[in-house]
Amino acid sequence: MILTVTLNTALDLTYRVRDLRPHTTHRVTDVIERPGGKGLNVARVLAALGHEVTVTGFVGGATGRAVQDRLTHTAGVVDALVPVEGATRRTIAVADASGDTTQLNEPGPLVSPAEWSAFQEAYVDLLRSASVVALCGSLPPGVPVGAYAGLVRAARTLSVPVLLDTSGEPLRRGVAARPDLVKPNTDELAELTGSHEPSRATRDARRRGAQAVVASLGPDGLLAHTPEGLWRATPPRRLRGNPTGAGDSAVAGLLSGLVDRLSWPDRLARATALSAATVLTPVAGEFDRQAYEELVDQVTVTGEVTAA
Repeated sequence: MILTVTLNTALDLTYRVRDLRPHTTHRVTDVIERPGGKGLNVARVLAALGHEVTVTGFVGGATGRAVQDRLTHTAGVVDALVPVEGATRRTIAVADASGDTTQLNEPGPLVSPAEWSAFQEAYVDLLRSASVVALCGSLPPGVPVGAYAGLVRAARTLSVPVLLDTSGEPLRRGVAARPDLVKPNTDELAELTGSHEPSRATRDARRRGAQAVVASLGPDGLLAHTPEGLWRATPPRRLRGNPTGAGDSAVAGLLSGLVDRLSWPDRLARATALSAATVLTPVAGEFDRQAYEELVDQVTVTGEVTAA
């Protein structure tokens, strides 16, 4: 079982408009609602690939009930979300015909110390049945900034490989706990290391504690610095569309490749193809399967095996 953790779950709302302009009224042509938050997006992609996935994190209020109701209709995803008194947040994406997207993210519910303790107990119980765990996204108010570091250490204690995908201070502290893999984008990596040169920054992130680093380069693919080698994965062409969730699909590809025991180049090809195929869909947590199956064999992976 693959476990994904989304401490700050959300109900994702996607509004489609013809042309988004500030200070004007817009007519929405389409509205899509989905369970959201990075770990839930990852889980839906993994389930679509045929993996058994359990999701956990916090959920509460009417918005939380809507998230859980929609999860019941997602084949292959098991709901192990932990209830809180506050209300689950909403995230709003406004996408126009050009493919540009404007994102509005609410902060999430205030989590009490008792609720945080209850989650940690549930998390350790779930880890005992997990083959790998992904810790994804922002922290809701009330959760300690070092929360991911503690969750990484709990996974390592039980010998469960752990992937960390967050940003800012939670990422800095989480990296110091030595996760098996971190998956930042270039901005998050620069904030962590102070370097805007991705190759140098990935090396520095490993020195800070991450055993492997896969940096998302947006439409230019992925850059990986691992104990087995250094690789760059590049899609065959740039695809126009909605980039929301593309990074989450890359995480799903990396987890899927790990569970399927693929080599690093094959994992990176899968992750890059899934990320690109997600751009062609209207919402996060989905991908264009035909495009993915075509792209996965067209991704170029260059690099070398090294003892770094």
